[in-house]
Amino acid sequence: MSSDTRAGSSRRPPRNPYARLFAIPGAAAFTVGNLVARLPMGMFGVSAVIMISGARGSYALAGAVTATGLAATAVVAPWTARLVDRHGQARVAVPATLVAALGSLALLLCVRLGAPDWTLFAAYAATATTPNTGGMSRARWAHLLRGDERAVHTANSFEQAADELCFMLGPVLAAFLCGTFFPQAGTLVGVVLLVTGVLLFAAQRGTEPPPQKRAGHRADDGRGGGASLLRVRGVTPLLAAFLATGAVFGSLEVVTIAYADDRGHKAAAGVILALQAAGSCAAGLVHGAVRPRGPLDRRYLLCAAAMAALMTLPLLAVVATGSLVALSGALLVAGMATAPTMITGMTLVQHRTPEGRLNEGMTLAVTGILGGIACGAAGGGWAVERLGTAWGYGVPVAAACGALLLSTAQACATSTPGRRRPSRPRASHAG
Repeated sequence: MSSDTRAGSSRRPPRNPYARLFAIPGAAAFTVGNLVARLPMGMFGVSAVIMISGARGSYALAGAVTATGLAATAVVAPWTARLVDRHGQARVAVPATLVAALGSLALLLCVRLGAPDWTLFAAYAATATTPNTGGMSRARWAHLLRGDERAVHTANSFEQAADELCFMLGPVLAAFLCGTFFPQAGTLVGVVLLVTGVLLFAAQRGTEPPPQKRAGHRADDGRGGGASLLRVRGVTPLLAAFLATGAVFGSLEVVTIAYADDRGHKAAAGVILALQAAGSCAAGLVHGAVRPRGPLDRRYLLCAAAMAALMTLPLLAVVATGSLVALSGALLVAGMATAPTMITGMTLVQHRTPEGRLNEGMTLAVTGILGGIACGAAGGGWAVERLGTAWGYGVPVAAACGALLLSTAQACATSTPGRRRPSRPRASHAG
């Protein structure tokens, strides 16, 4: 057991692995702030679509604005994460969050005041400075749990379950606020939660990883240093696998909404998608409580294979029965494979990211997922238009199979005989 389990205490540590995590001083405090900041991540997109489409009467414009925000995030987020690694979480995250909050408020005002369409794109692009709060939280756990691989596995599982919970509750809360009060309510509440959560999170300085001064900007042997992370052995195919996994999420959302609408129950789509997220959240928590066995690459491959297999269930349910109830059950079961896949993939990112660049590595992974969600949404919409709503579920199946193939490629990329695995050194941190 690592010395980081706080050996100074005379009490026996809790047997529950999650209780052991939050027995660490300051862990509960930074987690609460992070969860408050993370909830709006599932609110802003839905709120923007409702707000823009309601005021301008165009879903196409609303979709284009949110897609622009995703594209801007893909460019800006890794740069923001690099600054976080170099200068510290609190020093960078707070001003970056304030800029993003101003962008959301500018979007709200532009919609409210009837400003030209181009102003909507400009305002929403400013929200790309939003820091990756989930990545920063994982970086804190990695800092606090150095040398304790099992505890890091549990922490990553908790963080993935938190992601699923926030993306399950966020859209529901946004739709409720916009529908019950006024169209801008979701954006306003999201801004308040984001700023409040980041301020609470940043205030917990005792658990913050120290800033890392970058080593010389030289090309290295594949283990990182100052070179681009895309040049680290095994990182590029892993990010491509995250892209394909994101396409699973994006296509499932669009196809499910279209299928429920086609059956005259569009309002049920949110509940059906929430079941998929609930299955993923539950599986993530169970996965974190179990001791991991076997090489990490093999575990990732097995999780990707399970995801590819279970993603066939929604397609079989709608083709064989056409029932929304059967689809709900199929998505609940299918969702149980996504969290373990993401948890294992994020752990691989941690292993392959060089020392001092963990926020950057995590943000690249999230950027890959966001890009995949955008591609999957486009692919799902195309399939629904061309093939029908039922056969649209073939897109998440294809995306999951793509993720399986790419996970095989990343495993092969790091299994060259006679070469060390490009991971962050951990043995020296053991207690």
